[in-house]
Amino acid sequence: MSQQQPIRQHVAEEQQQEPIKYGDLFQVSGELSDKPVAPVDASMMQSAETTLLGQTQKGGPAAVMQAAATRNERAGLVGHHDVTDFADEGVTVEELDLPGNRVIAETVAGQVVGRSVQAKLMETATQVRQTKITIGEALEASARKAGDKPVDHSDAAAITAAEHRATGSNIISPGGLAATAQSAAAFNDGLIGDQGKVKLADILKGARDKLAVDKIAKLEDAEGIMAASLTDDPNMKVHPGGVAAAVMEAVRMNVRGSI
Repeated sequence: MSQQQPIRQHVAEEQQQEPIKYGDLFQVSGELSDKPVAPVDASMMQSAETTLLGQTQKGGPAAVMQAAATRNERAGLVGHHDVTDFADEGVTVEELDLPGNRVIAETVAGQVVGRSVQAKLMETATQVRQTKITIGEALEASARKAGDKPVDHSDAAAITAAEHRATGSNIISPGGLAATAQSAAAFNDGLIGDQGKVKLADILKGARDKLAVDKIAKLEDAEGIMAASLTDDPNMKVHPGGVAAAVMEAVRMNVRGSI
């Protein structure tokens, strides 16, 4: 009997029928409480925490979401590339400027899922950390979120537009991000299936180091990159976590951080 109990428990876990939802983890309400935690959601929160705080927080919302998303995926209840539709709210990590305190608020779909308060130390101008997200950082975020996606001409167009806007130059440099992406898209055209194709991660890992100049992502940059991506996409759709989506999310976070 004592040997059968662990076996039954293991089988029960493997046969999990209901995904872990946001309402199971956080004090949230409305539609969000019934939405399953998806892998890309957790990746976005990890990226947001790392951008503002320098690392993923132990026991924080990103870590909790990652554990839930991993379990949901292993149970076959969500896909590896699934992302929850949060409309315009998205996933954010913000620092609120209050007298004497540093308040970090983490939200999903506009609802707070984590908040921490730290005493603020006096800082000199040279010690203030840059919290705005650059185009290069957005490209690296895309490599993490949609890195397994084979590069197509829509991706190449978005990467080219991103490089042009980051550097302020329309010249395609040999060996640069744009040139590499365009070559990858042409190479992938000659292959059937995804086997052996060049992926986004192959192009965009370490994107900041591959840009001659980088700049903070602004709305006009996101709109230009989005237009380039849609123009070369036969279905006129934005890939979740892709280049255009990542830059737009960076802009949303930058705008929220300036309020």
